[in-house]
Amino acid sequence: MHSPLVIRPRPEDVEGQPILRPLPSAQCRSVGPFVFFDHMLETVYPAGQGMNIRQHPHIGLSTLTYLFAGQIQHKDSLGSDQVVAAGDVSWMTAGSAIAHVERTPAAQLAEDFKMHGLQVWLASPKEQEQGPGHYSHHPAASLPVSESLGVSIRLIAGSGFCLESPVPVLSPTLYAELKLQTATSLVIPPEHQQRALYLLDGEAQLDGETLEAHALVVLPEGESLTLFAESDCHAVLIGGAPLDGPRRINWNFVASDPALIDAARQRWAVGDWPQVPGESERIELPPSRH
Repeated sequence: MHSPLVIRPRPEDVEGQPILRPLPSAQCRSVGPFVFFDHMLETVYPAGQGMNIRQHPHIGLSTLTYLFAGQIQHKDSLGSDQVVAAGDVSWMTAGSAIAHVERTPAAQLAEDFKMHGLQVWLASPKEQEQGPGHYSHHPAASLPVSESLGVSIRLIAGSGFCLESPVPVLSPTLYAELKLQTATSLVIPPEHQQRALYLLDGEAQLDGETLEAHALVVLPEGESLTLFAESDCHAVLIGGAPLDGPRRINWNFVASDPALIDAARQRWAVGDWPQVPGESERIELPPSRH
């Protein structure tokens, strides 16, 4: 086996929610269509406190939110207003311009609660990055699951392990949640050209090498690898076909052409952007990193 690339995430804070962010990194800009990976660390909020990510814009990507604990209310400029529970998929394709809000639902704020989950961004193919926006919600029960010999696989998005998710991905994608009981193993086949494994919890080995928790391990292309659980463990596997060219990320914007980002920044700065109904607060444009 070729040595996999290990990406250790950097800690960040999003409106008070601590996260770990392995993608993007200087070592690896994308894995399949995945250009951004946020692990929202398990956090206990007291009653009356929670997440409140004000109105902000996106272009050229799809956001996918998947929670292990807690709830998020998603609202966007298409008029969507959806409470997303643990195990559900919240899928939003930005197209040429969308804005959304992510916050803890009012009902959840009434008592102490735990928040834990992932949010990823998937770059849209070039021919669709300036297309129409779209939102869909996929309840936990709609996601396919395979369970055998102490190994559980849930296909969050895309296809793999003889499963296919209903989430309307725009390119070949693999996004699976893996749960292995102690002393069980799972062969990870080379179904997709690019793949990466992220160990959320527990102790595991990959082809005999100890996996580091909270690190993104980019797997060698074209090789089958065996994941072995030394204890009960919880991981996610991401991947898919390589992007159809490089992408630039600037704040909340993803594009193949820097001119699209410049235009989006200017539009948001002057308020020429679709608005989320009923929302007045927004996150202002940060200084350009160019």
